[in-house]
Amino acid sequence: MEAIVAPAVQKRQVFFLCVFLGVSWAGTEPLQYFVAEEMERGTFLANLAIDLGLEPGEVSARGCRIVSDENIRFLLLNPLTGDLLLNEKLDREKLCGPTEPCVLPFQLLLEKPFQIFRAELWVRDINDHSPVFLDKEISLNILESTTPGVTFLLERAEDSDVGINNLRNYTISSNIYFHIDVRDSGEGNVYPELVLDRVLDREEVSELSLTLTALDGGSPPRSGTTLIHILVLDVNDNVPEFVQSLYRVQVPENSPVGSLVVAVLARDLDAGSNGEIVYAFSYATDRILKTFRINSTSGKLYLKAELNYEAIQTYTLTIQAKDGGGLSGKCTVVVHVTDINDNPPELLMSSLTSPIAENSPDTVVAVFRIRDRDSGNNAKMVCSIQDDLPFILKPSVENFYTLVTESPLDRESQAEYNITITVSDLGTPRLKTQHNITVTVSDVNDNAPAFSQTTYTLRVRENNSPALHIGTVSATDRDAGANAQVTYSLLPPRDPHLPLASLVSINADNGQLFALRSLDYEALQAFEVRVGAADRGSPALSSQALVRVLVLDDNDNAPFVLYPLQNGSAPCTELVPRAAEAGYLVTKVVAVDGDSGPERLAVVPAAQGHGARAVRRVGAQRRGAHGPAAERARRRQAQAAGAGQGQWRAAAVGQRHAARAAGGRLLAALPAAAGRGGGRGPGRPAHRLPGHRLGVRVVALPVLGAGVRGGAAVQEERGGVGGWLRGARGPLSGPPGGRQRRGDPVPELPVRGVSGGRDWDQRVQVPQADSPQPPTPVPWERNRRKS
Repeated sequence: MEAIVAPAVQKRQVFFLCVFLGVSWAGTEPLQYFVAEEMERGTFLANLAIDLGLEPGEVSARGCRIVSDENIRFLLLNPLTGDLLLNEKLDREKLCGPTEPCVLPFQLLLEKPFQIFRAELWVRDINDHSPVFLDKEISLNILESTTPGVTFLLERAEDSDVGINNLRNYTISSNIYFHIDVRDSGEGNVYPELVLDRVLDREEVSELSLTLTALDGGSPPRSGTTLIHILVLDVNDNVPEFVQSLYRVQVPENSPVGSLVVAVLARDLDAGSNGEIVYAFSYATDRILKTFRINSTSGKLYLKAELNYEAIQTYTLTIQAKDGGGLSGKCTVVVHVTDINDNPPELLMSSLTSPIAENSPDTVVAVFRIRDRDSGNNAKMVCSIQDDLPFILKPSVENFYTLVTESPLDRESQAEYNITITVSDLGTPRLKTQHNITVTVSDVNDNAPAFSQTTYTLRVRENNSPALHIGTVSATDRDAGANAQVTYSLLPPRDPHLPLASLVSINADNGQLFALRSLDYEALQAFEVRVGAADRGSPALSSQALVRVLVLDDNDNAPFVLYPLQNGSAPCTELVPRAAEAGYLVTKVVAVDGDSGPERLAVVPAAQGHGARAVRRVGAQRRGAHGPAAERARRRQAQAAGAGQGQWRAAAVGQRHAARAAGGRLLAALPAAAGRGGGRGPGRPAHRLPGHRLGVRVVALPVLGAGVRGGAAVQEERGGVGGWLRGARGPLSGPPGGRQRRGDPVPELPVRGVSGGRDWDQRVQVPQADSPQPPTPVPWERNRRKS
């Protein structure tokens, strides 16, 4: 047997779409499909593509699926063809019982775009059940004095089929005393009554056995039989009568088992056993017998099982009162079950999307349906979520709701939301159901890396080793995953002439900066580098920071004496008047140093030898501190040493002559501020300078007489550099008058400069008389020694 589709569906459907709060609803009437019960699995019901006005491919593309609370297991949708098929055999009697019609509602859900269609599967009854009498034999006691026309109520048969297939008629086997009248209970049920046609004569017939047949309306009809056993009694002329022929009662569904439902009452005017009444159910169904019980003596009706308004709302019972003589009367009891708010609302989730992108407003997160099995206000519901969430609930049709994002989300502020959906009914007391869902927010690359500083200042000393780590830049990204992985790079310099690729490099993973080669302060004092930080998102976001690299000067350039000239030419001879007073300007010494900053060049005089007169220092000028004396040396020779002020010290030695108008025997110096200490002999320092006296030093070797030579030295108190005179070779004292004899050896002034494990030696010839020959400088001898 093929499934039957409603005529309205067989034609091409025209749907009117209405948009209700963002959800599309098609049609006002549900689609109706018909199928007979007991059809085989796979039976074709309809083609949804045709009924919904879709192309065959759209059924799958738009995500068409069946949504139902309890009936989804009976249906099967082929997404490729759009065919709606029967998934299993249907038993109408199990599904709907006596309810007619038997309708199985379901919904058709299209996700893209979101639409809901209501549909119903009507299960048509087939005549697959025969009428059945609960008792195989019915016993009747009838008085022989019973007048014709009296009726006797008989037990009705049960037929599980409905409609035309339900019970329709009763017949009785052929006899001359009785016939059957078929009565309608008013609820679609028929029951038989046995009608006496003629007076019984117990002496003639004491008992009768008749066959009662129940027939349904099927084609062909089905039937069921029972035996009627009639016992003819002596006269009992009063029939029991109920006080009410109809009782209507209301019983709350939460009434406990054993509760009194109603008490029926019948009276019989006869005496003795003919007036004794026994109460019992008449033609009661199995459901009634399981739910109620009656006290046969008192007529009180009690609950035997719990009631459930959501399952059955009304019970109709027929109670019979029979006296001892076999006469009986009947009444009807209608029990209305009243609803109690005993069912909390239910939430049925259809779809849930998680995670969702943070930049997606108005995104459908969940689709769900709510229901309450109670009735009236007990079934009215309200649905809500927390107020502090960026989500809203949009109601739809058939108690469907969608949970939608109200605004763009920010994963960096909150990466996960715990949403509690609360469904409350309006009953008394109110019942509610809460459903918790967790929605995670997926990251979108909406945050560029941010440096901890917009400008970095790094300092590196010149003469550094290649690949020296000079500093680190750091950037963080608030995104997650690949969107937060930062890669560092050097951006093209603003100065196109800056050889950035040969100066610095950067570790792309951690931002460490390295100097690629040794830097030279004298060539490059500072430069700027733009560093970029980019994440690995798509598209990638980036930012940049400025790095200023300052090259710190190192004392790696020795001072150079510009004046007097030190190119091997004759020393410059200055004449000092014999009458020169203290403060007389003798000469100026000029020196330069390639370094700068704290390594700038200063000019200071060296320490004074024994017996010499002081020379004042004014800048790089030398002035006499004492007046002239005839016994002083006529010619004085001075040596100048230049030293830097940095951590590393370097020195330069020059020569300077100062001539007196009259000769003398003492080779004096151009002293500066008074030194400390003194000594005699070679290698013994005559004076030490304070540590802060740095710059150009003028050093002299005094003649002490009798061939004894003094020494002069400079010493840095902070331990950076020391320089000293190793002594003079040969006699420094000349003949009377201060003249040096021809052929005598010219005294040499050895000078050593020491700096950080390096030393320099120079020997300077110093004549004692007014020799026209200048002192001859000897080239540097540089020796590296471990200090």
